[in-house]
Amino acid sequence: MKVVILAGGLGTRISEESHLRPKPMIEIGGKPILWHIMKMYSGYGFNEFIICLGYKGYVVKEYFANYYLHMSDITYDFKNGNEMTIHQNVAEPWKVTLVDTGLNAQTGARLKKVQKYIGEEAFMMTYGDGVSDVDLEALIEHHKNCKKLLTLTAVQPEGRFGVLDINDNYEVESFREKAKEDGGWINAGFMVLEPEVFEYLSDDDECIFEQIPLRNISQNKQLNAYKHSGFWKCMDTLRDKNNLEAIWESGNVPWIK
Repeated sequence: MKVVILAGGLGTRISEESHLRPKPMIEIGGKPILWHIMKMYSGYGFNEFIICLGYKGYVVKEYFANYYLHMSDITYDFKNGNEMTIHQNVAEPWKVTLVDTGLNAQTGARLKKVQKYIGEEAFMMTYGDGVSDVDLEALIEHHKNCKKLLTLTAVQPEGRFGVLDINDNYEVESFREKAKEDGGWINAGFMVLEPEVFEYLSDDDECIFEQIPLRNISQNKQLNAYKHSGFWKCMDTLRDKNNLEAIWESGNVPWIK
Protein backbone atom coordinates (compact mmCIF):
# COMPACT_ATOMS: atom_id res chain seq x y z
CA MET A 1 0.00 0.00 0.00
CA LYS A 2 1.40 3.40 -0.99
CA VAL A 3 1.81 6.23 1.50
CA VAL A 4 1.14 9.88 0.58
CA ILE A 5 2.76 12.52 2.77
CA LEU A 6 1.65 16.15 2.54
CA ALA A 7 4.86 18.16 2.80
CA GLY A 8 4.22 21.40 0.95
CA GLY A 9 2.85 23.88 3.47
CA LEU A 10 4.51 27.06 4.66
CA GLY A 11 4.72 26.13 8.35
CA THR A 12 4.12 29.69 9.48
CA ARG A 13 3.59 28.81 13.15
CA ILE A 14 7.14 27.52 13.38
CA SER A 15 8.69 30.29 11.29
CA GLU A 16 11.80 30.29 13.51
CA GLU A 17 12.79 27.18 11.56
CA SER A 18 10.62 27.15 8.44
CA HIS A 19 12.04 30.37 6.97
CA LEU A 20 15.13 28.29 6.10
CA ARG A 21 13.56 24.95 5.10
CA PRO A 22 10.14 23.36 4.71
CA LYS A 23 8.51 22.22 7.92
CA PRO A 24 8.90 18.46 7.21
CA MET A 25 12.67 18.99 6.96
CA ILE A 26 12.97 20.47 10.47
CA GLU A 27 15.16 18.07 12.38
CA ILE A 28 14.47 15.93 15.41
CA GLY A 29 17.61 14.21 16.66
CA GLY A 30 19.54 15.38 13.61
CA LYS A 31 17.08 13.90 11.09
CA PRO A 32 14.10 15.57 9.41
CA ILE A 33 10.71 14.81 10.93
CA LEU A 34 9.82 13.56 7.43
CA TRP A 35 12.43 10.82 7.93
CA HIS A 36 10.86 9.90 11.28
CA ILE A 37 7.41 9.60 9.68
CA MET A 38 8.77 7.40 6.90
CA LYS A 39 10.60 5.18 9.41
CA MET A 40 7.32 4.78 11.27
CA TYR A 41 5.57 3.47 8.15
CA SER A 42 8.59 1.44 7.10
CA GLY A 43 8.52 -0.34 10.45
CA TYR A 44 5.23 -1.88 9.33
CA GLY A 45 6.55 -2.77 5.88
CA PHE A 46 5.12 0.20 3.97
CA ASN A 47 8.02 1.47 1.89
CA GLU A 48 6.54 3.22 -1.16
CA PHE A 49 6.08 6.94 -0.59
CA ILE A 50 4.59 9.78 -2.62
CA ILE A 51 5.59 13.12 -1.13
CA CYS A 52 3.63 16.25 -2.07
CA LEU A 53 6.04 19.17 -2.27
CA GLY A 54 5.47 22.91 -2.34
CA TYR A 55 7.31 25.47 -0.23
CA LYS A 56 11.09 24.98 -0.64
CA GLY A 57 10.47 21.58 -2.19
CA TYR A 58 13.98 21.57 -3.65
CA VAL A 59 15.32 21.05 -0.11
CA VAL A 60 13.46 17.73 0.10
CA LYS A 61 14.67 16.71 -3.36
CA GLU A 62 18.28 17.50 -2.50
CA TYR A 63 18.00 15.55 0.75
CA PHE A 64 16.96 12.35 -1.00
CA ALA A 65 19.32 12.91 -3.93
CA ASN A 66 22.19 13.01 -1.41
CA TYR A 67 20.81 10.50 1.06
CA TYR A 68 24.05 8.50 1.24
CA LEU A 69 25.97 11.68 2.02
CA HIS A 70 23.60 12.52 4.86
CA MET A 71 23.61 9.05 6.40
CA SER A 72 27.12 7.65 5.81
CA ASP A 73 30.78 8.17 6.70
CA ILE A 74 32.67 9.18 3.55
CA THR A 75 36.32 9.54 2.57
CA TYR A 76 37.37 11.89 -0.25
CA ASP A 77 40.82 11.12 -1.70
CA PHE A 78 41.81 14.33 -3.45
CA LYS A 79 45.19 12.88 -4.46
CA ASN A 80 43.47 10.11 -6.41
CA GLY A 81 41.15 11.99 -8.74
CA ASN A 82 38.79 13.13 -5.96
CA GLU A 83 37.79 9.52 -5.35
CA MET A 84 34.89 9.06 -2.93
CA THR A 85 34.57 6.02 -0.65
CA ILE A 86 31.33 5.35 1.23
CA HIS A 87 32.13 3.40 4.38
CA GLN A 88 28.56 2.51 5.28
CA ASN A 89 26.04 1.25 2.80
CA VAL A 90 22.99 2.84 4.42
CA ALA A 91 20.11 1.69 2.25
CA GLU A 92 16.46 2.12 3.17
CA PRO A 93 13.97 -0.18 1.43
CA TRP A 94 12.16 2.89 0.14
CA LYS A 95 10.76 3.95 -3.20
CA VAL A 96 10.18 7.71 -3.01
CA THR A 97 8.28 9.80 -5.57
CA LEU A 98 8.68 13.54 -5.06
CA VAL A 99 5.95 15.61 -6.72
CA ASP A 100 5.89 19.40 -7.00
CA THR A 101 2.23 20.14 -6.24
CA GLY A 102 2.59 23.92 -6.26
CA LEU A 103 3.67 26.62 -3.87
CA ASN A 104 0.19 27.82 -2.90
CA ALA A 105 -1.88 24.65 -3.29
CA GLN A 106 -4.07 23.58 -0.37
CA THR A 107 -4.15 20.02 0.96
CA GLY A 108 -7.01 18.75 -1.22
CA ALA A 109 -5.41 20.11 -4.37
CA ARG A 110 -2.05 18.55 -3.47
CA LEU A 111 -3.66 15.15 -3.00
CA LYS A 112 -5.60 15.41 -6.27
CA LYS A 113 -2.41 16.28 -8.15
CA VAL A 114 -0.74 12.99 -7.19
CA GLN A 115 -3.70 10.80 -8.18
CA LYS A 116 -1.87 9.46 -11.25
CA TYR A 117 0.92 8.12 -9.06
CA ILE A 118 -1.50 6.20 -6.84
CA GLY A 119 -3.69 4.41 -9.33
CA GLU A 120 -6.88 2.51 -8.57
CA GLU A 121 -5.94 1.12 -5.18
CA ALA A 122 -6.39 1.97 -1.54
CA PHE A 123 -3.61 4.05 -0.04
CA MET A 124 -2.54 5.78 3.14
CA MET A 125 -2.00 9.47 3.75
CA THR A 126 -0.65 11.63 6.53
CA TYR A 127 0.74 15.08 7.23
CA GLY A 128 4.45 15.90 7.21
CA ASP A 129 4.60 17.14 10.79
CA GLY A 130 3.18 14.45 13.10
CA VAL A 131 4.44 11.21 14.64
CA SER A 132 2.55 8.51 16.53
CA ASP A 133 2.69 4.95 17.79
CA VAL A 134 -0.62 4.13 16.10
CA ASP A 135 -0.83 0.47 15.06
CA LEU A 136 -1.00 0.78 11.27
CA GLU A 137 -1.97 -2.85 10.77
CA ALA A 138 -4.91 -2.45 13.16
CA LEU A 139 -5.84 0.82 11.43
CA ILE A 140 -6.00 -0.88 8.04
CA GLU A 141 -7.98 -3.81 9.43
CA HIS A 142 -10.45 -1.37 11.00
CA HIS A 143 -10.79 0.40 7.66
CA LYS A 144 -11.52 -2.86 5.85
CA ASN A 145 -14.07 -3.97 8.42
CA CYS A 146 -15.98 -0.67 8.39
CA LYS A 147 -16.13 -0.55 4.58
CA LYS A 148 -16.00 3.24 4.24
CA LEU A 149 -14.17 5.37 1.70
CA LEU A 150 -11.94 7.02 4.28
CA THR A 151 -10.71 6.16 7.75
CA LEU A 152 -8.80 8.73 9.76
CA THR A 153 -7.01 8.32 13.06
CA ALA A 154 -8.69 10.25 15.86
CA VAL A 155 -6.90 11.32 19.04
CA GLN A 156 -7.73 13.44 22.09
CA PRO A 157 -5.07 16.10 22.69
CA GLU A 158 -5.44 19.25 24.75
CA GLY A 159 -8.21 20.66 22.57
CA ARG A 160 -6.49 23.13 20.24
CA PHE A 161 -7.51 21.46 16.97
CA GLY A 162 -10.72 20.65 15.12
CA VAL A 163 -13.32 18.33 16.62
CA LEU A 164 -14.87 15.09 15.35
CA ASP A 165 -18.22 13.72 16.54
CA ILE A 166 -18.08 9.90 16.29
CA ASN A 167 -21.06 7.61 16.82
CA ASP A 168 -21.09 4.04 18.17
CA ASN A 169 -20.57 2.65 14.66
CA TYR A 170 -17.33 4.64 14.34
CA GLU A 171 -18.94 6.92 11.75
CA VAL A 172 -17.85 10.56 11.81
CA GLU A 173 -21.11 12.50 12.04
CA SER A 174 -19.57 15.96 11.86
CA PHE A 175 -16.18 17.51 11.19
CA ARG A 176 -15.46 20.94 12.65
CA GLU A 177 -11.94 22.03 11.81
CA LYS A 178 -10.13 24.23 14.36
CA ALA A 179 -13.03 24.50 16.81
CA LYS A 180 -12.13 25.67 20.33
CA GLU A 181 -13.26 22.75 22.46
CA ASP A 182 -11.46 20.74 25.12
CA GLY A 183 -11.38 16.97 25.18
CA GLY A 184 -12.85 16.40 21.71
CA TRP A 185 -11.57 13.91 19.15
CA ILE A 186 -9.44 15.48 16.43
CA ASN A 187 -8.06 14.39 13.08
CA ALA A 188 -4.49 13.18 13.67
CA GLY A 189 -3.85 12.17 10.07
CA PHE A 190 -2.67 8.59 9.48
CA MET A 191 -5.54 7.89 7.10
CA VAL A 192 -6.55 5.02 4.86
CA LEU A 193 -8.36 6.06 1.68
CA GLU A 194 -10.13 4.32 -1.16
CA PRO A 195 -9.46 5.75 -4.64
CA GLU A 196 -13.07 6.95 -4.87
CA VAL A 197 -12.07 9.76 -2.50
CA PHE A 198 -10.56 11.56 -5.50
CA GLU A 199 -14.11 12.16 -6.77
CA TYR A 200 -14.55 14.61 -3.88
CA LEU A 201 -11.41 16.57 -4.73
CA SER A 202 -10.38 19.25 -7.21
CA ASP A 203 -6.93 20.20 -8.45
CA ASP A 204 -7.90 23.85 -7.94
CA ASP A 205 -5.32 25.23 -5.52
CA GLU A 206 -8.07 26.44 -3.17
CA CYS A 207 -9.35 22.91 -2.47
CA ILE A 208 -8.80 22.26 1.24
CA PHE A 209 -9.12 18.57 2.05
CA GLU A 210 -10.22 19.19 5.65
CA GLN A 211 -13.15 21.41 4.69
CA ILE A 212 -15.70 20.72 1.92
CA PRO A 213 -14.31 17.31 0.82
CA LEU A 214 -14.26 15.80 4.33
CA ARG A 215 -17.61 17.34 5.17
CA ASN A 216 -19.17 15.87 2.05
CA ILE A 217 -17.62 12.47 2.70
CA SER A 218 -18.97 12.62 6.27
CA GLN A 219 -22.46 13.65 5.11
CA ASN A 220 -22.47 10.65 2.77
CA LYS A 221 -21.66 8.36 5.73
CA GLN A 222 -18.32 7.44 4.21
CA LEU A 223 -15.98 8.92 6.84
CA ASN A 224 -14.83 6.56 9.54
CA ALA A 225 -12.61 7.01 12.60
CA TYR A 226 -10.04 4.80 14.25
CA LYS A 227 -9.70 5.91 17.87
CA HIS A 228 -6.11 5.99 19.07
CA SER A 229 -5.39 6.55 22.75
CA GLY A 230 -1.62 6.14 22.57
CA PHE A 231 1.17 8.50 21.64
CA TRP A 232 0.66 11.29 19.10
CA LYS A 233 2.52 14.55 18.70
CA CYS A 234 2.24 17.26 16.06
CA MET A 235 5.19 19.60 15.48
CA ASP A 236 3.19 22.78 15.11
CA THR A 237 5.38 25.19 17.07
CA LEU A 238 8.96 25.53 18.29
CA ARG A 239 7.78 24.28 21.67
CA ASP A 240 6.46 21.12 19.99
CA LYS A 241 9.81 20.64 18.26
CA ASN A 242 11.67 20.96 21.55
CA ASN A 243 9.33 18.43 23.18
CA LEU A 244 9.95 15.93 20.40
CA GLU A 245 13.68 16.55 20.65
CA ALA A 246 13.54 15.75 24.37
CA ILE A 247 11.68 12.50 23.67
CA TRP A 248 14.29 11.51 21.08
CA GLU A 249 17.14 12.27 23.46
CA SER A 250 15.50 10.16 26.18
CA GLY A 251 16.01 7.06 24.03
CA ASN A 252 12.37 6.00 24.46
CA VAL A 253 10.97 6.88 21.04
CA PRO A 254 7.37 5.65 20.68
CA TRP A 255 7.06 6.17 16.93
CA ILE A 256 10.03 3.98 15.93
CA LYS A 257 9.44 0.21 16.01
